Amino acid sequence: MKTFLDKDFLLNSATAQKLFDEDATMKKIPVIDYHCHINPREIYEDIQFKNITEVWLGGDHYKWRQMRTFGIEEKYITGDATDYEKFEKWAECMPMLIGNPLYHWSHYELKYYFGYEGTLKPETAKEVWDFVNAKLNTPEFSVRNLIKKSNVKLICTTDDPIDSLEWHQKIKADAGFDVQVLPAWRPDKAVAIEKKDFKDYIAKLSEVSGVEITDYETLKSALIKRLDYFSENGASVSDHGLEYVMYEPATDNDIDVILKKALSNQSLTEKEVLQYATGVLLFLSEEYYKRNWVMQLHYGCTRNNNTYMFELTGPDTGFDAISAGTPSKHLPQFLNAMAKNNAIPKTIVYSLNPVENAAIGTIIGCFQGGNIRSRIQQGSAWWFNDHYEGIKEQLKSLAATSMLGNFVGMLTDSRSFLSYTRHDYFRRILCDLIGDYVEKGEYPNDEDYLKKITRGIAYNNAVEYFGFDLDKV
Repeated sequence: MKTFLDKDFLLNSATAQKLFDEDATMKKIPVIDYHCHINPREIYEDIQFKNITEVWLGGDHYKWRQMRTFGIEEKYITGDATDYEKFEKWAECMPMLIGNPLYHWSHYELKYYFGYEGTLKPETAKEVWDFVNAKLNTPEFSVRNLIKKSNVKLICTTDDPIDSLEWHQKIKADAGFDVQVLPAWRPDKAVAIEKKDFKDYIAKLSEVSGVEITDYETLKSALIKRLDYFSENGASVSDHGLEYVMYEPATDNDIDVILKKALSNQSLTEKEVLQYATGVLLFLSEEYYKRNWVMQLHYGCTRNNNTYMFELTGPDTGFDAISAGTPSKHLPQFLNAMAKNNAIPKTIVYSLNPVENAAIGTIIGCFQGGNIRSRIQQGSAWWFNDHYEGIKEQLKSLAATSMLGNFVGMLTDSRSFLSYTRHDYFRRILCDLIGDYVEKGEYPNDEDYLKKITRGIAYNNAVEYFGFDLDKV
Protein backbone atom coordinates (compact mmCIF):
# COMPACT_ATOMS: atom_id res chain seq x y z
CA MET A 1 0.00 0.00 0.00
CA LYS A 2 1.36 3.39 -1.00
CA THR A 3 1.40 6.27 1.46
CA PHE A 4 -1.00 9.12 0.71
CA LEU A 5 0.66 11.99 -1.16
CA ASP A 6 4.19 10.59 -0.91
CA LYS A 7 7.02 11.79 -3.14
CA ASP A 8 5.93 9.39 -5.90
CA PHE A 9 2.26 10.37 -5.75
CA LEU A 10 0.52 9.31 -9.01
CA LEU A 11 3.84 8.04 -10.40
CA ASN A 12 3.36 4.32 -10.86
CA SER A 13 6.59 3.27 -12.54
CA ALA A 14 10.32 3.87 -12.23
CA THR A 15 10.32 5.64 -15.61
CA ALA A 16 7.54 8.00 -14.51
CA GLN A 17 9.35 8.79 -11.26
CA LYS A 18 12.60 9.55 -13.09
CA LEU A 19 10.88 11.77 -15.66
CA PHE A 20 9.08 13.76 -13.00
CA ASP A 21 12.09 14.20 -10.73
CA GLU A 22 14.42 15.27 -13.55
CA ASP A 23 12.20 16.97 -16.12
CA ALA A 24 8.83 17.99 -14.70
CA THR A 25 8.65 18.91 -11.01
CA MET A 26 7.89 22.60 -10.67
CA LYS A 27 10.66 22.90 -8.08
CA LYS A 28 12.99 22.40 -11.04
CA ILE A 29 10.99 23.24 -14.19
CA PRO A 30 9.30 26.68 -14.01
CA VAL A 31 5.63 27.46 -14.49
CA ILE A 32 3.95 29.52 -17.20
CA ASP A 33 0.33 30.30 -16.37
CA TYR A 34 -0.95 31.56 -19.72
CA HIS A 35 -4.60 31.76 -18.62
CA CYS A 36 -5.85 32.64 -15.16
CA HIS A 37 -8.22 35.01 -13.36
CA ILE A 38 -5.82 36.41 -10.78
CA ASN A 39 -6.20 40.10 -9.94
CA PRO A 40 -3.03 41.99 -11.01
CA ARG A 41 -3.70 44.68 -8.40
CA GLU A 42 -3.22 42.09 -5.64
CA ILE A 43 0.16 41.20 -7.14
CA TYR A 44 1.28 44.82 -7.34
CA GLU A 45 0.16 45.57 -3.81
CA ASP A 46 1.74 42.29 -2.62
CA ILE A 47 -1.22 41.62 -0.37
CA GLN A 48 -1.04 39.47 2.71
CA PHE A 49 -3.90 37.08 3.42
CA LYS A 50 -5.19 37.18 6.97
CA ASN A 51 -6.09 33.51 7.08
CA ILE A 52 -6.53 30.37 4.98
CA THR A 53 -10.22 31.07 4.37
CA GLU A 54 -9.33 34.23 2.47
CA VAL A 55 -6.89 32.44 0.18
CA TRP A 56 -8.81 29.14 -0.09
CA LEU A 57 -12.53 29.88 0.12
CA GLY A 58 -12.83 33.55 -0.79
CA GLY A 59 -13.83 32.92 -4.41
CA ASP A 60 -13.44 29.21 -5.03
CA HIS A 61 -16.67 27.96 -6.56
CA TYR A 62 -15.12 24.48 -6.89
CA LYS A 63 -15.20 24.22 -3.09
CA TRP A 64 -18.53 26.02 -2.77
CA ARG A 65 -20.25 23.41 -4.97
CA GLN A 66 -19.00 20.60 -2.76
CA MET A 67 -20.00 22.40 0.43
CA ARG A 68 -23.55 22.70 -0.91
CA THR A 69 -23.46 19.04 -1.94
CA PHE A 70 -22.53 18.15 1.64
CA GLY A 71 -25.61 20.02 2.83
CA ILE A 72 -23.90 23.06 4.33
CA GLU A 73 -26.01 26.17 4.75
CA GLU A 74 -25.21 29.04 2.34
CA LYS A 75 -24.38 31.23 5.33
CA TYR A 76 -21.13 29.25 5.67
CA ILE A 77 -20.34 29.39 1.96
CA THR A 78 -21.00 32.86 0.54
CA GLY A 79 -22.78 34.28 3.57
CA ASP A 80 -21.83 36.21 6.69
CA ALA A 81 -20.37 33.43 8.85
CA THR A 82 -16.92 34.06 10.29
CA ASP A 83 -13.85 32.95 8.37
CA TYR A 84 -13.13 30.23 10.91
CA GLU A 85 -16.70 28.93 10.73
CA LYS A 86 -16.43 28.69 6.94
CA PHE A 87 -13.11 26.89 7.19
CA GLU A 88 -14.49 24.52 9.79
CA LYS A 89 -17.38 23.65 7.46
CA TRP A 90 -14.96 23.00 4.59
CA ALA A 91 -12.99 20.66 6.87
CA GLU A 92 -16.21 18.71 7.48
CA CYS A 93 -16.54 18.10 3.74
CA MET A 94 -12.99 16.99 3.10
CA PRO A 95 -13.07 13.33 4.25
CA MET A 96 -16.06 12.67 1.97
CA LEU A 97 -14.22 13.88 -1.15
CA ILE A 98 -12.54 10.57 -1.94
CA GLY A 99 -11.74 10.50 -5.67
CA ASN A 100 -12.33 14.24 -6.07
CA PRO A 101 -9.40 16.43 -7.21
CA LEU A 102 -10.16 18.92 -4.44
CA TYR A 103 -8.99 16.34 -1.93
CA HIS A 104 -5.68 16.04 -3.75
CA TRP A 105 -5.28 19.75 -4.48
CA SER A 106 -6.11 20.89 -0.97
CA HIS A 107 -3.63 18.53 0.67
CA TYR A 108 -1.01 19.18 -1.99
CA GLU A 109 -1.25 22.91 -1.24
CA LEU A 110 -1.04 22.34 2.52
CA LYS A 111 2.07 20.24 2.04
CA TYR A 112 3.85 22.19 -0.72
CA TYR A 113 3.39 25.72 0.62
CA PHE A 114 3.10 25.21 4.37
CA GLY A 115 4.77 21.88 5.11
CA TYR A 116 1.69 20.37 6.72
CA GLU A 117 1.97 16.55 6.56
CA GLY A 118 -1.39 15.54 8.02
CA THR A 119 -4.88 15.48 6.54
CA LEU A 120 -7.68 17.99 6.94
CA LYS A 121 -10.82 16.75 8.65
CA PRO A 122 -13.08 18.02 11.44
CA GLU A 123 -10.72 16.64 14.09
CA THR A 124 -7.73 18.58 12.69
CA ALA A 125 -9.48 21.78 11.57
CA LYS A 126 -8.22 23.92 14.46
CA GLU A 127 -4.71 22.49 14.14
CA VAL A 128 -4.55 23.25 10.42
CA TRP A 129 -6.09 26.71 10.92
CA ASP A 130 -3.45 27.68 13.50
CA PHE A 131 -0.56 26.01 11.65
CA VAL A 132 -1.25 27.63 8.28
CA ASN A 133 -2.28 31.06 9.58
CA ALA A 134 0.91 31.37 11.61
CA LYS A 135 2.81 31.16 8.33
CA LEU A 136 0.39 33.20 6.21
CA ASN A 137 0.87 36.11 8.56
CA THR A 138 4.59 36.33 7.84
CA PRO A 139 6.13 38.32 4.94
CA GLU A 140 7.39 35.08 3.39
CA PHE A 141 3.80 34.24 2.44
CA SER A 142 2.78 37.46 0.73
CA VAL A 143 1.27 37.12 -2.74
CA ARG A 144 4.55 37.83 -4.54
CA ASN A 145 6.43 35.34 -2.40
CA LEU A 146 3.78 32.68 -3.01
CA ILE A 147 4.30 33.22 -6.74
CA LYS A 148 8.06 32.96 -6.33
CA LYS A 149 7.67 29.86 -4.14
CA SER A 150 5.71 28.33 -7.04
CA ASN A 151 8.60 28.96 -9.47
CA VAL A 152 6.29 30.96 -11.75
CA LYS A 153 8.01 32.91 -14.52
CA LEU A 154 5.02 34.41 -16.33
CA ILE A 155 1.32 35.00 -15.71
CA CYS A 156 -1.36 36.07 -18.19
CA THR A 157 -4.38 37.57 -16.46
CA THR A 158 -7.85 37.98 -18.01
CA ASP A 159 -8.68 41.54 -19.01
CA ASP A 160 -11.55 43.33 -20.70
CA PRO A 161 -10.79 45.65 -23.67
CA ILE A 162 -11.89 48.64 -21.58
CA ASP A 163 -9.44 47.86 -18.75
CA SER A 164 -6.80 50.51 -18.10
CA LEU A 165 -4.04 47.91 -17.46
CA GLU A 166 -2.59 50.27 -14.87
CA TRP A 167 -1.64 47.45 -12.50
CA HIS A 168 0.24 45.60 -15.23
CA GLN A 169 2.12 48.80 -15.96
CA LYS A 170 3.00 49.29 -12.30
CA ILE A 171 4.18 45.70 -11.94
CA LYS A 172 6.38 46.03 -15.02
CA ALA A 173 7.91 49.23 -13.67
CA ASP A 174 8.73 47.58 -10.33
CA ALA A 175 12.33 46.40 -10.54
CA GLY A 176 11.90 44.41 -7.33
CA PHE A 177 9.64 41.81 -8.93
CA ASP A 178 10.94 39.83 -11.90
CA VAL A 179 7.89 37.68 -12.73
CA GLN A 180 6.18 38.84 -15.92
CA VAL A 181 2.49 39.65 -15.45
CA LEU A 182 0.91 40.26 -18.85
CA PRO A 183 -2.64 41.19 -19.83
CA ALA A 184 -4.74 38.85 -21.95
CA TRP A 185 -7.57 40.19 -24.10
CA ARG A 186 -11.07 38.90 -23.16
CA PRO A 187 -13.66 40.72 -25.36
CA ASP A 188 -16.73 38.65 -24.42
CA LYS A 189 -18.83 41.72 -23.62
CA ALA A 190 -18.21 43.16 -27.07
CA VAL A 191 -19.31 39.87 -28.66
CA ALA A 192 -22.38 39.11 -26.52
CA ILE A 193 -24.83 41.41 -28.33
CA GLU A 194 -27.78 39.57 -26.79
CA LYS A 195 -26.92 40.67 -23.23
CA LYS A 196 -28.98 43.37 -21.52
CA ASP A 197 -25.93 45.48 -20.74
CA PHE A 198 -24.47 45.35 -24.29
CA LYS A 199 -25.44 48.93 -25.19
CA ASP A 200 -24.00 50.27 -21.93
CA TYR A 201 -20.80 48.34 -22.55
CA ILE A 202 -20.44 49.77 -26.06
CA ALA A 203 -20.78 53.26 -24.58
CA LYS A 204 -17.89 52.50 -22.21
CA LEU A 205 -15.81 51.09 -25.08
CA SER A 206 -16.49 54.29 -27.04
CA GLU A 207 -15.29 56.40 -24.13
CA VAL A 208 -12.12 54.41 -23.47
CA SER A 209 -11.13 54.07 -27.14
CA GLY A 210 -11.97 57.64 -28.10
CA VAL A 211 -14.06 56.33 -31.00
CA GLU A 212 -17.80 57.02 -31.04
CA ILE A 213 -19.32 53.66 -31.93
CA THR A 214 -22.37 54.10 -34.14
CA ASP A 215 -21.94 51.24 -36.61
CA TYR A 216 -19.83 48.19 -37.42
CA GLU A 217 -16.92 50.14 -38.90
CA THR A 218 -16.56 52.35 -35.84
CA LEU A 219 -16.85 49.28 -33.60
CA LYS A 220 -13.95 47.69 -35.46
CA SER A 221 -11.94 50.91 -35.19
CA ALA A 222 -12.51 51.05 -31.44
CA LEU A 223 -11.49 47.42 -30.99
CA ILE A 224 -8.35 47.94 -33.09
CA LYS A 225 -7.35 50.90 -30.91
CA ARG A 226 -7.72 48.78 -27.79
CA LEU A 227 -5.89 45.84 -29.38
CA ASP A 228 -3.00 48.17 -30.14
CA TYR A 229 -3.06 49.41 -26.54
CA PHE A 230 -2.98 45.85 -25.22
CA SER A 231 -0.09 45.02 -27.58
CA GLU A 232 1.83 48.03 -26.29
CA ASN A 233 1.37 46.62 -22.80
CA GLY A 234 2.76 43.18 -23.62
CA ALA A 235 -0.39 41.25 -24.57
CA SER A 236 -0.08 38.43 -27.09
CA VAL A 237 -2.94 36.20 -25.95
CA SER A 238 -6.70 36.48 -26.36
CA ASP A 239 -9.46 34.39 -24.86
CA HIS A 240 -13.12 33.89 -25.69
CA GLY A 241 -15.67 32.28 -23.41
CA LEU A 242 -18.40 30.86 -25.65
CA GLU A 243 -21.37 28.57 -25.27
CA TYR A 244 -20.09 26.95 -28.45
CA VAL A 245 -17.99 27.94 -31.47
CA MET A 246 -20.67 29.23 -33.79
CA TYR A 247 -20.60 29.77 -37.54
CA GLU A 248 -23.43 31.77 -39.07
CA PRO A 249 -21.90 33.80 -41.94
CA ALA A 250 -23.07 37.30 -42.83
CA THR A 251 -21.81 40.28 -44.80
CA ASP A 252 -20.38 43.35 -43.11
CA ASN A 253 -23.52 45.18 -44.16
CA ASP A 254 -25.67 42.55 -42.42
CA ILE A 255 -23.62 42.89 -39.24
CA ASP A 256 -23.87 46.68 -39.45
CA VAL A 257 -27.67 46.45 -39.56
CA ILE A 258 -27.72 44.02 -36.62
CA LEU A 259 -25.46 46.24 -34.50
CA LYS A 260 -27.55 49.33 -35.21
CA LYS A 261 -30.68 47.43 -34.19
CA ALA A 262 -29.08 46.48 -30.87
CA LEU A 263 -27.89 50.05 -30.23
CA SER A 264 -31.44 51.31 -30.84
CA ASN A 265 -32.89 48.78 -28.38
CA GLN A 266 -34.56 46.62 -31.05
CA SER A 267 -34.85 42.90 -30.40
CA LEU A 268 -32.70 40.48 -32.37
CA THR A 269 -33.41 37.02 -33.71
CA GLU A 270 -31.24 34.09 -32.66
CA LYS A 271 -29.78 34.01 -36.16
CA GLU A 272 -28.83 37.68 -35.99
CA VAL A 273 -27.11 37.12 -32.63
CA LEU A 274 -25.06 34.30 -34.15
CA GLN A 275 -24.27 36.31 -37.29
CA TYR A 276 -22.97 39.20 -35.23
CA ALA A 277 -20.85 36.98 -32.98
CA THR A 278 -19.44 35.07 -35.96
CA GLY A 279 -18.54 38.29 -37.78
CA VAL A 280 -16.85 39.91 -34.79
CA LEU A 281 -14.88 36.75 -33.97
CA LEU A 282 -13.67 36.43 -37.56
CA PHE A 283 -12.69 40.10 -37.61
CA LEU A 284 -10.78 39.70 -34.36
CA SER A 285 -9.09 36.51 -35.58
CA GLU A 286 -7.65 38.48 -38.53
CA GLU A 287 -6.32 41.08 -36.11
CA TYR A 288 -4.75 38.35 -33.95
CA TYR A 289 -3.10 36.88 -37.04
CA LYS A 290 -1.62 40.27 -37.96
CA ARG A 291 -0.18 40.62 -34.45
CA ASN A 292 0.98 36.99 -34.10
CA TRP A 293 -1.32 36.61 -31.08
CA VAL A 294 -2.73 33.35 -29.80
CA MET A 295 -6.52 32.96 -29.81
CA GLN A 296 -8.11 30.75 -27.15
CA LEU A 297 -11.65 29.43 -27.55
CA HIS A 298 -13.21 28.10 -24.33
CA TYR A 299 -16.65 26.62 -24.85
CA GLY A 300 -19.08 23.87 -23.88
CA CYS A 301 -20.48 25.41 -20.68
CA THR A 302 -24.06 26.15 -19.70
CA ARG A 303 -23.95 28.95 -17.14
CA ASN A 304 -26.08 30.06 -14.21
CA ASN A 305 -28.36 27.03 -14.38
CA ASN A 306 -29.91 27.63 -10.96
CA THR A 307 -31.58 31.01 -11.49
CA TYR A 308 -32.79 31.25 -7.90
CA MET A 309 -29.25 30.91 -6.55
CA PHE A 310 -27.80 33.03 -9.36
CA GLU A 311 -30.02 35.92 -8.29
CA LEU A 312 -28.85 35.45 -4.69
CA THR A 313 -25.11 34.99 -5.26
CA GLY A 314 -24.33 36.23 -8.79
CA PRO A 315 -22.13 34.70 -11.53
CA ASP A 316 -19.14 32.40 -10.98
CA THR A 317 -20.47 31.05 -7.70
CA GLY A 318 -20.86 27.39 -8.64
CA PHE A 319 -23.95 27.02 -10.81
CA ASP A 320 -22.37 26.26 -14.19
CA ALA A 321 -22.22 22.84 -15.85
CA ILE A 322 -20.95 20.92 -18.86
CA SER A 323 -23.03 21.45 -21.99
CA ALA A 324 -24.14 18.11 -23.36
CA GLY A 325 -24.99 19.32 -26.84
CA THR A 326 -22.43 21.69 -28.36
CA PRO A 327 -22.76 21.61 -32.18
CA SER A 328 -19.16 20.66 -32.97
CA LYS A 329 -19.90 20.80 -36.71
CA HIS A 330 -19.51 24.58 -36.46
CA LEU A 331 -15.88 24.45 -35.29
CA PRO A 332 -14.42 23.29 -38.64
CA GLN A 333 -16.65 25.76 -40.45
CA PHE A 334 -15.33 28.60 -38.31
CA LEU A 335 -11.70 27.51 -38.79
CA ASN A 336 -12.32 27.13 -42.50
CA ALA A 337 -13.61 30.69 -42.72
CA MET A 338 -10.28 31.87 -41.30
CA ALA A 339 -8.37 29.55 -43.64
CA LYS A 340 -10.01 31.03 -46.75
CA ASN A 341 -7.89 34.14 -46.27
CA ASN A 342 -4.88 32.08 -45.17
CA ALA A 343 -5.02 34.01 -41.93
CA ILE A 344 -5.52 31.48 -39.16
CA PRO A 345 -3.91 32.76 -35.96
CA LYS A 346 -2.39 30.31 -33.54
CA THR A 347 -5.49 28.93 -31.86
CA ILE A 348 -6.15 26.79 -28.78
CA VAL A 349 -9.50 25.00 -28.65
CA TYR A 350 -11.01 23.85 -25.34
CA SER A 351 -14.33 22.10 -24.92
CA LEU A 352 -15.68 21.57 -21.45
CA ASN A 353 -17.36 18.41 -22.74
CA PRO A 354 -14.73 15.61 -22.78
CA VAL A 355 -16.84 13.66 -25.29
CA GLU A 356 -15.48 16.10 -27.88
CA ASN A 357 -11.79 15.30 -27.28
CA ALA A 358 -11.41 13.03 -30.31
CA ALA A 359 -13.46 15.32 -32.56
CA ILE A 360 -11.26 18.28 -31.67
CA GLY A 361 -8.10 16.22 -32.19
CA THR A 362 -9.16 15.33 -35.72
CA ILE A 363 -10.60 18.74 -36.64
CA ILE A 364 -7.45 20.64 -35.72
CA GLY A 365 -5.44 18.31 -37.95
CA CYS A 366 -7.27 19.76 -40.95
CA PHE A 367 -5.93 23.26 -40.31
CA GLN A 368 -2.27 22.83 -39.35
CA GLY A 369 0.57 24.39 -41.30
CA GLY A 370 2.08 27.84 -41.61
CA ASN A 371 5.49 26.58 -40.53
CA ILE A 372 4.25 26.49 -36.92
CA ARG A 373 4.36 23.39 -34.75
CA SER A 374 0.74 22.54 -33.91
CA ARG A 375 -0.56 25.94 -34.96
CA ILE A 376 -4.01 24.76 -33.84
CA GLN A 377 -3.86 23.16 -30.40
CA GLN A 378 -6.30 21.23 -28.28
CA GLY A 379 -6.34 22.91 -24.90
CA SER A 380 -5.72 21.15 -21.62
CA ALA A 381 -8.48 19.49 -19.63
CA TRP A 382 -10.04 22.37 -17.74
CA TRP A 383 -12.62 23.26 -15.09
CA PHE A 384 -14.69 20.11 -14.54
CA ASN A 385 -12.08 17.97 -16.29
CA ASP A 386 -8.82 18.90 -14.55
CA HIS A 387 -8.92 15.79 -12.37
CA TYR A 388 -6.88 12.60 -12.73
CA GLU A 389 -9.12 10.82 -15.25
CA GLY A 390 -10.00 13.98 -17.17
CA ILE A 391 -6.38 15.04 -17.62
CA LYS A 392 -5.24 11.54 -18.52
CA GLU A 393 -8.02 11.03 -21.08
CA GLN A 394 -7.30 14.40 -22.73
CA LEU A 395 -3.61 13.53 -22.98
CA LYS A 396 -4.32 10.07 -24.39
CA SER A 397 -6.78 11.42 -26.95
CA LEU A 398 -4.39 14.17 -28.01
CA ALA A 399 -1.59 11.61 -28.38
CA ALA A 400 -3.79 9.30 -30.46
CA THR A 401 -5.34 11.89 -32.77
CA SER A 402 -2.73 14.68 -32.94
CA MET A 403 0.81 15.23 -31.59
CA LEU A 404 1.26 15.13 -27.84
CA GLY A 405 4.89 16.20 -28.03
CA ASN A 406 3.86 19.67 -29.30
CA PHE A 407 1.30 20.28 -26.53
CA VAL A 408 1.57 23.61 -24.67
CA GLY A 409 0.50 22.05 -21.39
CA MET A 410 -1.33 23.15 -18.28
CA LEU A 411 -2.95 26.39 -17.16
CA THR A 412 -4.60 27.12 -13.83
CA ASP A 413 -7.75 29.02 -14.98
CA SER A 414 -7.79 29.99 -11.32
CA ARG A 415 -8.35 32.92 -8.97
CA SER A 416 -6.15 31.43 -6.25
CA PHE A 417 -2.48 32.12 -5.58
CA LEU A 418 -2.14 28.60 -4.17
CA SER A 419 -3.37 26.80 -7.29
CA TYR A 420 0.04 26.47 -8.95
CA THR A 421 0.47 23.02 -7.46
CA ARG A 422 -2.05 21.96 -10.11
CA HIS A 423 0.84 22.23 -12.55
CA ASP A 424 2.72 19.64 -10.49
CA TYR A 425 -0.43 17.51 -10.35
CA PHE A 426 -0.79 17.72 -14.14
CA ARG A 427 2.90 16.94 -14.67
CA ARG A 428 2.71 13.85 -12.46
CA ILE A 429 -0.17 12.52 -14.55
CA LEU A 430 1.74 13.36 -17.73
CA CYS A 431 4.87 11.56 -16.54
CA ASP A 432 2.85 8.56 -15.41
CA LEU A 433 1.27 8.28 -18.87
CA ILE A 434 4.56 8.66 -20.71
CA GLY A 435 6.23 6.27 -18.28
CA ASP A 436 3.48 3.76 -18.97
CA TYR A 437 4.10 3.98 -22.71
CA VAL A 438 7.79 3.26 -22.09
CA GLU A 439 7.29 0.50 -19.53
CA LYS A 440 4.89 -1.32 -21.88
CA GLY A 441 7.30 -1.09 -24.80
CA GLU A 442 5.03 1.31 -26.70
CA TYR A 443 7.78 3.97 -26.85
CA PRO A 444 11.55 3.46 -26.57
CA ASN A 445 13.44 4.43 -23.45
CA ASP A 446 15.16 7.22 -25.39
CA GLU A 447 16.21 9.60 -22.62
CA ASP A 448 16.97 12.52 -24.94
CA TYR A 449 13.55 12.53 -26.57
CA LEU A 450 11.69 11.71 -23.38
CA LYS A 451 13.35 14.73 -21.79
CA LYS A 452 12.49 16.91 -24.80
CA ILE A 453 8.84 15.82 -24.75
CA THR A 454 8.38 16.15 -20.99
CA ARG A 455 10.12 19.50 -20.58
CA GLY A 456 8.41 20.72 -23.73
CA ILE A 457 4.90 20.02 -22.45
CA ALA A 458 5.75 21.31 -18.97
CA TYR A 459 7.33 24.58 -20.12
CA ASN A 460 9.32 24.94 -23.35
CA ASN A 461 6.49 24.48 -25.86
CA ALA A 462 4.56 27.36 -24.29
CA VAL A 463 7.63 29.62 -24.46
CA GLU A 464 7.93 28.93 -28.19
CA TYR A 465 4.24 28.88 -29.10
CA PHE A 466 3.26 32.09 -27.32
CA GLY A 467 6.54 33.83 -28.15
CA PHE A 468 7.19 34.76 -24.54
CA ASP A 469 10.47 36.48 -23.67
CA LEU A 470 11.79 33.61 -21.59
CA ASP A 471 14.67 31.18 -21.89
CA LYS A 472 13.90 27.50 -22.39
CA VAL A 473 15.06 24.93 -19.87
